[in-house]
Amino acid sequence: MKFATFDESGTLMGRYDSRIHSVIPEHAIELSEAVFLATRTDTDGIWKLVDGDVVKVPVPEVETNYAALFAAERFAQEASGITVDGVSVETTRDSQTLIASTGLSAILDPEYRCNFKTLGGFVQINATQILAIAKAVRAHVQACFDRELDLLNALESGTYTDEMLKEGWPGSSAATPVPSVQ
Repeated sequence: MKFATFDESGTLMGRYDSRIHSVIPEHAIELSEAVFLATRTDTDGIWKLVDGDVVKVPVPEVETNYAALFAAERFAQEASGITVDGVSVETTRDSQTLIASTGLSAILDPEYRCNFKTLGGFVQINATQILAIAKAVRAHVQACFDRELDLLNALESGTYTDEMLKEGWPGSSAATPVPSVQ
């Protein structure tokens, strides 16, 4: 004999075959061989107990959370890095913080120089270069937020298409060049 259990909403939770299972839950419902087999092989829906009958209902459509989708893509693009005058710079949140604090040092001391770790290794840069990098990183991050807002506006106006999610993000070519070391 074949059995199934269902949760409080009527959704199939478990299947039992008396030839295999020595203990069948008390609240289990007996199923015909055909229905039991269908619950195992016909998986393009959800099997439920409805008014005493075991029926397959369509999988509900999941509403896309576009705001979260746009924010996740913006975050990935924001942290993708940029190239400033041939120097590849990280743009993760941690890197943004370090670059901003280095920029503050450059503002306070125009003679400030430091060894700056890029994606290609260390380079020595001066205050002018530090500020150029900081401005380029900030412009990149702001452009990412602006693109996210553009997508939200397109969604609101009904003009959004799925292709737009991967288009229009800032690229490294938009970065501000860093003056050469002097």
